[in-house]
Amino acid sequence: MAGTERYLIVSGDDFGLSPGVNAGIIRAYRDGILTSASLLVNAPGTADAVAQAAEHPGLAVGLHLALAQGQAAAPPDAIPDLAGPDGAFGNWPVVSGLRYFFLPGMRTQLRREIEAQLERFRSFGLALSHVDGHMNMHLHPVVLDILLELAHEHRIGALRLTRDPLLQALRLDARWPLRKAAEGTVFSALACWAAPRLRAAGIRFSDRLYGLHQTGAVDEGYLTALIPRLLPGTTELYCHPGVLPDPEITRWMPGYQHDKEMAALCSPRVRQVVYDHGVTLCNYWQLQSDD
Repeated sequence: MAGTERYLIVSGDDFGLSPGVNAGIIRAYRDGILTSASLLVNAPGTADAVAQAAEHPGLAVGLHLALAQGQAAAPPDAIPDLAGPDGAFGNWPVVSGLRYFFLPGMRTQLRREIEAQLERFRSFGLALSHVDGHMNMHLHPVVLDILLELAHEHRIGALRLTRDPLLQALRLDARWPLRKAAEGTVFSALACWAAPRLRAAGIRFSDRLYGLHQTGAVDEGYLTALIPRLLPGTTELYCHPGVLPDPEITRWMPGYQHDKEMAALCSPRVRQVVYDHGVTLCNYWQLQSDD
């Protein structure tokens, strides 16, 4: 997608987490600007999400690879260092990431789990539009290496490359500067490492991305400020729409504003800004069709 045209992929994360998340994503797709969703394959609302996706075939669905804060797809005895006897991952992604590097045997267990999640996604009969990760764990170097090894077999044609420009993020919303600076440092380094490997493997990714620094707070003001500033090429914006009250949302993301994000994605004002600035909504399927 070259030239001066501006394309925008709007992705909803955690599809399948709960009825509230599923309802928010479907409403933002049906009545708003959302074009894509990322599916958790072993969560309380997964079956409902799969059924909703079948009813809305225009919604592009990818794998939201979960390796922390959730339930494993592989049997617990096959991944004893990755998940507990109940199949639950640890809740701290930084600790998990360090263990992936330093514990013997973790690569083998990670491969089993990643394959299990890809296989479960395929079992739903959905076409895989892309892969990303819960808390962006897909960019962990060990995890990404495994995904690249499995890409051909599982037809991984696109992947989220997470790197949100820090200075622009602060201009759009000056809150949380220390957190944003730390995120920016880590994910800029991971993206620099990942990008040439993805290109070599023929896996597509967007030219730029937003949402990392604004996680849980993608409101109408943010969208109406961001959209006119989009550069030519393809941009992904990821967000977390949802309908409250919802116990799973409260359990895992108590500080996120799921209802405000959904309202912003469905806002007539936001849709008008998209139209006025000539931005074309798209998804990862269309990004791959540019080959």
